[in-house]
Amino acid sequence: MTDSTSEIAGAPTPADSDLPDTRTAPREPEADAARSARGRKQRKPSLLRETAIIVVAALVLSWLIKTFLVQAFYIPSESMENTLDIGDRVMVSRLVPSHLDLHRGDVIVFKDPGHWLPDAEKTDHGTIGNAVVDGLTFVGLRPNDAVGHLIKRVIGLPGDHVACAGPGQPVTVNGVAIDEPYLKPGSMPSQDEFDTTVPAGSLFVMGDNRQDSSDSRYNTGKPGGGFVPMDDVVGTAFIKVWPLSHAGILHNPSDTFADVPEPTVEPTVAP
Repeated sequence: MTDSTSEIAGAPTPADSDLPDTRTAPREPEADAARSARGRKQRKPSLLRETAIIVVAALVLSWLIKTFLVQAFYIPSESMENTLDIGDRVMVSRLVPSHLDLHRGDVIVFKDPGHWLPDAEKTDHGTIGNAVVDGLTFVGLRPNDAVGHLIKRVIGLPGDHVACAGPGQPVTVNGVAIDEPYLKPGSMPSQDEFDTTVPAGSLFVMGDNRQDSSDSRYNTGKPGGGFVPMDDVVGTAFIKVWPLSHAGILHNPSDTFADVPEPTVEPTVAP
């Protein structure tokens, strides 16, 4: 007869079943918290690296665009009024003249070819401010303040004969008088007489505000004889972007030069 007080081998006693099982895994919320903390630590360096890569890539892209495609410039003077006013910002295509041809009537930005501009000091923003401004300008995120640069309109290409008989007379290119609708109202084509032929590799330029423009007419006694070397051309201004009230496309006035013939003689090399 079986002993009623005996227990089946291996079956837990009530006392045993009440004891905690130390072999079980940690409770789920604690495990999740630990995994989440580890994940955050791993994501922080990764996020910083990705942000740094994006910033560097954006700066490099901006520099490439400014260097090879488009650059912003600030208009510091009134020599191109009313086409461009003081304080306007323009975008300049760097593809001209390296990849695309220049045309009569184009508005160009160029480096000072020979002391056309008076010596000008850059605005002092302090040591840190100057570094920031120079850095932003270098990568193309800030318009160039045009120190050492000028902006004028191309009137004569290499070999062109450009002349004016004086006040009240039109400018002529290769013997053809041109009608210049872009001139500032009240401005005459030229208040001074001139007669010149553009040498090879150079340009003859004038401002639209003829009575207040230091251009090719008034720099004949300086290096380059008042002409702009092609190598000094930064590019053509093609759009005004600021202020918005003055924004718009800068069109080439092709009709102005439509009847101008090509030069009849080969341009000579500038002395």
